[in-house]
Amino acid sequence: MSANSSTVAQLLWQGPVCIGWKQDLEGAVYHLANCFLLLGFMGGSGVYGCFYLFGFLGTGYLCCVLWGWFDACGLDIVLWSLLLTTACLLQLAHLVFRLHEDTLPEEFGLLYRTLYLPLQVPLQAYKEIVHCCEEQVLTLATEQTYAVEGETPINRLSLLLSGRVRVSQDGQFLHYIFPYQFMDSPEWESLQPSEEGVFQVTLTAETACSYISWPRKSLHLLLAKERYISRLFSALLGYDISEKLYGLNDKLFAKFGLRFDIRLPSLYLVLGPAAPDPGPESTEEDEDVQEAAGAPPRAPATNVRPVPPCSPTPAATDPPAPPSQARMSRPDSGTLASRTPPQSCSQVTSMGQAPLAPVHTPEL
Repeated sequence: MSANSSTVAQLLWQGPVCIGWKQDLEGAVYHLANCFLLLGFMGGSGVYGCFYLFGFLGTGYLCCVLWGWFDACGLDIVLWSLLLTTACLLQLAHLVFRLHEDTLPEEFGLLYRTLYLPLQVPLQAYKEIVHCCEEQVLTLATEQTYAVEGETPINRLSLLLSGRVRVSQDGQFLHYIFPYQFMDSPEWESLQPSEEGVFQVTLTAETACSYISWPRKSLHLLLAKERYISRLFSALLGYDISEKLYGLNDKLFAKFGLRFDIRLPSLYLVLGPAAPDPGPESTEEDEDVQEAAGAPPRAPATNVRPVPPCSPTPAATDPPAPPSQARMSRPDSGTLASRTPPQSCSQVTSMGQAPLAPVHTPEL
């Protein structure tokens, strides 16, 4: 222990082992190499920090190669500096390759920053989603239809990137689809993977539109394989459908002044066209339908209130006034929830009211 301490003390306090120091300084290339090395070791982290770091280090080690070849004349200096320079250049090439591999087209990059990055979706998972749609951006001209009611099969899922799409049914306007909204999310959720169906609405481009589309089978395979992507699409589709429903609900609120509960299955009864005022002939037809359905027929209006046997007053001798045929006001959502329609489905259809399953689009 004492021998080691004495050796350290000799190295620290005694003179240098060099016989003589050079009187002249090294050349400018040597000092330039050290300046580059100093700047290189001040680099930060991340991809661009690595570019800064290995760029300055590679330049500094290259200057060391020149210094060892022309001034120091040392083969070991040249070889080590050349090896370090080569390592820095290889690292820079690897970084360039990674950046080129991670580069996305402009439309997909904007989609990632707008829709997926706020949800902290990993870039690798997003690449799998993009790869499923084959990285193709499709377009629609003005007034070109994306889907026709009752004709176009449901075989894909599309997301609008730019433009505006009009949704209608039976020629009646329902709502708009804006950028970064799914164009056919209700149709996608309405079918199982093994089922087939057609669109119940017509989608028409009001302006020049661009969108991406996932084939139905390919997307189902991806969702079955990747659980994280399946949950991601479930959340995005659920949010998209709820936005469309609340948009329709706000439209009803602006017209009727009542905010309906979109969870009620009988909401379409409120949306359906109002039945015309029934006349005497329609009243007789309603009675026939009620008898066919097994419901007791309504009593005639003249037999509702019998005349008492005692001496009536002048007001009581007059026949009772017929019931008013004015249309009842539209019920609110609470009344709809507690109401149980007594008629059958065929009776409701014959009376002109809409069934629970939508058949015709209401006038909104």
